[in-house]
Amino acid sequence: MAYWLMKSEPDVYGIDDLIKEGKNMWEGCRNYTVRNFLRDKFAPGDEAFFYHSNSVPSGIVGTMKIASLAYPDPTQFDSKSEYFDPKSPLDGTRWLAIDVYEAKKFSRILPLSELKENPTTSGMAVCMRGQRLSIMPVTTDEWQAVLALAE
Repeated sequence: MAYWLMKSEPDVYGIDDLIKEGKNMWEGCRNYTVRNFLRDKFAPGDEAFFYHSNSVPSGIVGTMKIASLAYPDPTQFDSKSEYFDPKSPLDGTRWLAIDVYEAKKFSRILPLSELKENPTTSGMAVCMRGQRLSIMPVTTDEWQAVLALAE
């Protein structure tokens, strides 16, 4: 099993939306590194932190589970979608999506500033200067440290 941190802006799609829906497609990732994570590393049963970005404060708000293997992101073919990519090949291999479910919200937001100050979590990819990926790996030690902070 692998652990991940997945970012979303709460005014676009937040943890409360996933809790309400129960299960949803995580789509719209338009970065080749992220696409490769989805294609090569993600597996059903993996777990991820749900991170609210571009919010005050930005931070980890809960957890969720990965429900599916990666599959072609249908939004790449939808001309009405903000994620439409007219150069996507018809085989759907350019951009991928996964399904997520079982969101659990923390009792408080773990702000980025707190993650940076904690010796165990300060090395997380999300804490690194210039880190802009919407999905990034989390080590087992980082996963356990964040869960301990959330208690």
